[in-house]
Amino acid sequence: MRLDHLDLHVLDVAKTRDFFIKHFGLRELETCGANGLSILTDDAGLELVISLPVVKFGGGFTVGSRQDVDDIFERLSRETGDRIMAPRDMRGLYLFYCTAPGGILVEVRAKQAG
Repeated sequence: MRLDHLDLHVLDVAKTRDFFIKHFGLRELETCGANGLSILTDDAGLELVISLPVVKFGGGFTVGSRQDVDDIFERLSRETGDRIMAPRDMRGLYLFYCTAPGGILVEVRAKQAG
C-alpha cells in the first residue's frame, strides 16, 4: 500500500502552493482560482492538493488490485461497524471512501492498470 495523495487545508492556498514549489521542488499541475485549490506533484507521483478547509477532502491510499479494495472495505465494514459507501468505479478508478477517527476522509483505490 502506498500513500499517493494528500489534501492540505490551509487559509492561503497561493502562499502555501508557492512555498512547496520554491522550497521542495514540487510542480503545479492545476490551480483553480486565485485561492481555491491547487494540485502539485513530485517525481515519485505524489499529488499534494492544497485547498481551503472543506470537509469532503482527505487523503488516499493505492492498493494493488480491485480485490484488495474489496478486502479492505469488507474488513473496515465488519470491524468498525460504520456504514461505508461500497467500492465503485468513479473517475476512471475503482475506489471507496471511509472516515478515520478525527473526521479524516480517506480514499482507498486500486492501482491503475498500465
